[in-house]
Amino acid sequence: MSSVWLIIFVALVVFELATVNLVSIWFAVGALASFTVSLFLEDPTIQIGTFVIVSFISLVCTKSVVRKIRKGEPVRTNLDRVIGQIGIVTEEISKLNPGEVKVDGKRWTAISNKKISVGSKVEILSIEGVKLSVKEVKEEI
Repeated sequence: MSSVWLIIFVALVVFELATVNLVSIWFAVGALASFTVSLFLEDPTIQIGTFVIVSFISLVCTKSVVRKIRKGEPVRTNLDRVIGQIGIVTEEISKLNPGEVKVDGKRWTAISNKKISVGSKVEILSIEGVKLSVKEVKEEI
């Protein structure tokens, strides 16, 4: 039975390394503990109990650390600087069809919930994939 726990441990470690999120590390720790127990005791009930208990304890003990790691600060890129800037519509934007906006000397595909005509000024609200989400800016007289 110890070889089974070793195979489970290796599979969980490989799975953890293949993913970018912490997904199975706690179960890998449990499998390693069960492997160690299986070297001394052959009772599968004790081995499975060890797996469940150690996995649960490692999950509970590292929950706050994992939360800090996952939360982190968003990585800002140079593209973020266009958010909040004003651009000019170069191709009409409608709710169903993206248009085009020129901002910071570059042309971007843009989307909006309302129809915005060519030549209108827009404020960039966010970047969604490779498209700018914009809203029309009304000029004050």
